[in-house]
Amino acid sequence: MTSDPETSDPETSEPETSDPVTSASETANAGQPNQHYFSEEPEVESARKRIEVTLPDGSFEMETDTGVFSHGRVDAGTKFLLLEAPELPTSGDLLDLGCGAGVIALTMARRRPECRVWAVDVNARARRLTSDNATALGLRNVVVAAPDEVPTDVSFAAMWSNPPIKVGKNELHDMMRRWMPRLTRDGGAILVVNKNLGSDSLQKWLTDNGHPTKRLASRQGFRLLRVSTESR
Repeated sequence: MTSDPETSDPETSEPETSDPVTSASETANAGQPNQHYFSEEPEVESARKRIEVTLPDGSFEMETDTGVFSHGRVDAGTKFLLLEAPELPTSGDLLDLGCGAGVIALTMARRRPECRVWAVDVNARARRLTSDNATALGLRNVVVAAPDEVPTDVSFAAMWSNPPIKVGKNELHDMMRRWMPRLTRDGGAILVVNKNLGSDSLQKWLTDNGHPTKRLASRQGFRLLRVSTESR
């Protein structure tokens, strides 16, 4: 993991790559309102598209869909998280909050087959897609659930998320209030947020509300934030 000095932001100097990624600020579906991907039942017609995900520790194929965030590619923010996040705990429950097509949950499950990975999303199409992707990859340690379906006695050793910033500040803060307290005492969260969509203000809000948050890295307009449970 490389540090991110305040005076240097490498996103301005990095060349474009050939990876199938796009900015997280792009909508889930070209020409469609971006609220589809955080709707419970997207109205846009389903059109699944298979992609290959290539990471240093291995590659796999998965399906994406319209009405689910980042159709047809892995968005740049999520790819940044998967490349730069610290190692996952070796035991306990792990959480992908706002799982979309499931690329974070699938990666977690592949890296930590001994852990149970919860893939949580309000979007029913996203949940079906993640479940199908996990089944196709033979990942039996993935549990796909709507937020209200996660048992209240489950705590998480780690949470990774590219949160749906565009739901609005109040909804985003409610999401953080709901899930941050469910981290174990030695657990933590890794969030990737576009700096133009409020990453710095979210970092301050989390810290001010008892969840100490530090920036781990920055690239191409994205901040990688680490939220700890130190203040408990």
